[in-house]
Amino acid sequence: MKILVCISHVPDTTSKINFTADNKAFDTNGVQFVINPYDEFGLTRALWFKEKEGGSITVLNVGSAATEPTLRKALAIGADDAVRIDAEPTDAYFVACQIADHAKAENYDLIIMGRESIDYNGSQVPGMVAELLGWPFVNACVGMETEGGTAQCVREIDGGKETVEASLPMVIAGQKGLVEEKDLRIPNMRGIMTARSKPLNVRPALEAAHRTEATSYEKPEAKAAVRMVDAENMEELVRLLHEEAKVI
Repeated sequence: MKILVCISHVPDTTSKINFTADNKAFDTNGVQFVINPYDEFGLTRALWFKEKEGGSITVLNVGSAATEPTLRKALAIGADDAVRIDAEPTDAYFVACQIADHAKAENYDLIIMGRESIDYNGSQVPGMVAELLGWPFVNACVGMETEGGTAQCVREIDGGKETVEASLPMVIAGQKGLVEEKDLRIPNMRGIMTARSKPLNVRPALEAAHRTEATSYEKPEAKAAVRMVDAENMEELVRLLHEEAKVI
C-alpha cells in the first residue's frame, strides 16, 4: 500500500502564544513546534498498515524550510521519505491544492490527514483534498481496516459511531481512536540516525488562489480577579451572582 500522510507543523500546546506588534501575524519567537497531534495518530496508523501489508509511507508538509525538523521527526518515527512543498500555508484552499496536485502524480492508495490542525482548528483541508481528487472521504475517523481495494472505516457521529465502506484510493481525516495514545511511536536512536539519510524532497508550489486572509489576531480577554465573599454573607453572594456574573 502506498500511503501519503500529511503533517502540520504546529506550536506545542505548552507554548505561550503572542502576536506581532500590529496583531497581523503569529510571533514564532521562543515557540517550540511539533507534529500536529491528529497527524501523529494518522502516521502511527500508516505504520501499522505498512507492517501488516507492506508498502511505503511518504510524509508531506506545505511550509517553509523551518518545518523540516518536524518532517525529519516523522522520518525518524518510520516514514520512508518526505516532501516539503515550499510555500507558506496561509489559506486552506491553497494548501489543499498543493496536496492534491502532488497526489495526482504519485498514485497513492490512501491519504491520511489529521481531522484539523491544533493551531487554526479549521477542519477544511482534508475534505477539500478529497473533492479536488474526486476520492471518497471519511471525516472524524477512529478506526480503519482494509481488504483488497476496499476499506471499512469507523467514524464518530453525534451520539455514537458509524461504520462505512469505501473503495481505495480515498482520504481519511483521523483523530484519537484511529490509534490510542499509548500506541504512538517515539523516535529511537536508530530511527533518528536513519532519518538523516532518508530523502526529503523540496518542490515548488503550484500556482493557486488564496481564498481567505487573516486580517488580525487577538487574545481572549483576561480572566477577572477572584472576588472573595464572606461565608456568612449569603445575600452578597447571591447579589453578585445575579447582578455581575449574571448566572442566576
